[in-house]
Amino acid sequence: MKKALSKPPAQKLRTHKLGTQEMRDEYNFAGGVRGKYAERYCSGVNLVLLDPESAAAFPDSKSVNDALRALLAIATRSEGGKGA
Repeated sequence: MKKALSKPPAQKLRTHKLGTQEMRDEYNFAGGVRGKYAERYCSGVNLVLLDPESAAAFPDSKSVNDALRALLAIATRSEGGKGA
């Protein structure tokens, strides 16, 4: 009979003087670049994650944007006919 697998003990997070939790020791950002995407973020770029099935239908961002613009045009036309 197989032995039941036990969960490893939870690692304790280091606690800051004010009682807030810091990152665990195994997180290593030594090769990271601070602010690498800050300029893009400030410029208002929106990133959207597509499902794999949706992403397979579009070869690039231009085709995604073209499809969304066409959908918006259809939606606004159909809303325009409704009396408000």
